[in-house]
Formats: sequence, C-alpha cells, structure tokens
Amino acid sequence: MHPFRFGVTAGRVPTRETWTDLARRAENLGYDTFLMSDHLGHQLSPVGALAAAAAVTSRIRIGALVFANDYRHPLLLAREAATLDHISKGRVEFGIGAGWNMSDYRQLGMRYERPGLRIDRMEEALVVIRRLFAGDRVTHAGRHYHLEGARLAPAPVQRRIPILIGGGGPRLLGIAARQADIVGLLTQFDRHGRPIASQATEGETARKVAIVRDAAGSREAFERLELNVLVASAGLIGSGASPLGSVASALKAVAPKVVGGTPYLLHGTLAQVRETLLRRRDQLGISYYVWSARLAEPMAPVVEALAGR
Repeated sequence: MHPFRFGVTAGRVPTRETWTDLARRAENLGYDTFLMSDHLGHQLSPVGALAAAAAVTSRIRIGALVFANDYRHPLLLAREAATLDHISKGRVEFGIGAGWNMSDYRQLGMRYERPGLRIDRMEEALVVIRRLFAGDRVTHAGRHYHLEGARLAPAPVQRRIPILIGGGGPRLLGIAARQADIVGLLTQFDRHGRPIASQATEGETARKVAIVRDAAGSREAFERLELNVLVASAGLIGSGASPLGSVASALKAVAPKVVGGTPYLLHGTLAQVRETLLRRRDQLGISYYVWSARLAEPMAPVVEALAGR
C-alpha cells in the first residue's frame, strides 16, 4: 500500500512573482508535487515555468500532468525533461499522454486523429524516451519516429525518472500498467475531445483499476504502481473555511452520493474527506491526489492529516 501523496496543478498566473510564490507556498504547505497541464490556452509554457518553480524550491517534485506527446518529438521532450531534472536536482516526475484537446490541435494545424493512432504514437515515443532516460544511445526506425545515434547528454540526475501515464480506455490503461510508475485514472474523451461524464463514477473507476490490475500481470507488479486522480472540485466544511466556502462544500458533498460516488469531487468535513480517502485507498488502491493550486490553502488540512501516511 502506497503512502498518500498530494499535488497541485497551476498555470494561469499574472506575474513571475505570483508564480514563484505559488510554488514556494505549495512546498511549505507540505504538497508533494507542483504540476502543470500542457495546453496552448491562457497558461504559461510548462518547461520554462517548471524550471522557474524548481529554482525557488528544494523539496517538492515538479512535472507536467501531462505532456501531450503529439506536440513534441520524443528526443526533444526527453531532453527537456532531463534538463528539468538537472535544474531541480532530481525532482522531475514525467507525465505523458496521447493528447486530447482539439483546440490545441487546431492551433498547431494538426489533424485530430482517431484515438488509436494517437495512442500508437505515444506508445512508440515512450519506448524511445525510456531508453533515452536510461542512458542508451538510441537508433530507432519505427512507424512514427526515426532517430540515429540519439542520446541525452547530460543524462538525467535520477537513475529512474518516475513516469506517469494518464488514461481512461482499456488500451491506454494497459500501457500505463506495463510501462508507467504512476497511473493517472481519467475518464475517456469523446470524438469532440470532451470527457465522458458517465465514466466519472466510483464504480467505473473500480472497473478501470481492475483493468490496470489485470494488465500489470502479477500482484507484485500491480502493487508497485501508484494510482493517481486529478480532482476537479474539492473543498472542506469548517476547518477554517469561509462561511460561503463551507456552504458550497456542504452542497457539493451531496452530489457524488446521488451518482454513486466519484473520486473526481472531494467535499465534506475534514473527517469525512479523510475517511473517504482511506476507504478508497483500501478498496481501490488510489493514494495520489492532485487538485488546482487555488485549492492549496483550503485543502491543506487534508495534506497535513494524510500526506506520507
């Protein structure tokens, strides 16, 4: 059973000082990871912003949740990750996904291919990236990528950079179970790039965990994996929250019960949230939660109560 870890994800900040203060504050509050999405909307570019966050912190791990594979060649992406690992002195957590945001593809002038093809590219890229992280000199002639004598110099600081793969469908979950250290449990996206809400229930999440368990191939391999959820909305009733915040959280705490529970909404008293996370870890194995950086302060009591336990 993995100890609990908690992270925040950020990206939209008005100034450099706001950004670096946010990273420092997350570290001081006890969060384990400081993460960013990888989109072309109103947000900072992840590599430069994560380097700035690494430069003003000393403990918290940094990374993307997740890098969209289609936007970069695997050699360049591995090189960026290795550079971040040096700047942070070995604190990178490498997240990768197949890409899903249609707006990004439109801005890049790229076709929004069927999921199977995007996953094909990510799976092939991951083979290359893992070899580069391991220090290999890589010559690769695949369906999507070609490299000749490629290597990372300098190599990453970490002997093994932790890899997170986010997935919602059986194939991507299977790849994550076999190739990743951390599996991000997501809903699938429809052909318009929108999350499928019916997959957000606790029952559907349990089904996805079962797919991961089967794909891992053994109990030992499954127990090695860390299971992650990106929480869409969270809040505490009481525990120093504002009266308005407590009322909003009380109302939202009812909603998951109506649909049979969901790990993507986390509202209630500190005791209720603590009990929910402990139960979910026992039943499903989920131990790693991430929410928006704007919730870092309100949800800090949860981190204090459970992080590392």
